[in-house]
Amino acid sequence: MAKPNYPFEKRLRELEKKRKQEEKDARKHRARTNPDPAPPSIEPIPVPKPEPEAAAPSGPRIHRRTTQKEDGAK
Repeated sequence: MAKPNYPFEKRLRELEKKRKQEEKDARKHRARTNPDPAPPSIEPIPVPKPEPEAAAPSGPRIHRRTTQKEDGAK
C-alpha cells in the first residue's frame, strides 16, 4: 500500500488557504475603492386591506375534537 504524502497534502491545504485569503482581500479592496453610492431607497409596497366579513366571530378559533357519540348525532 502507498505511503501518504503528508507534506504534499499540507502544501495543497496551504495553497487553498492562501487563495481564499487573496480572494477575500480582493473583495475588500473592491468594496473600499468602489463604494456604493446612496443605498437604494426602499419604497413600501401597498398592501390591500382585507375586507371585513359580515359575521366574523371575535376571539380565537377553537377546533374541538368530535367523539363517536357526537359523530353519530350529526
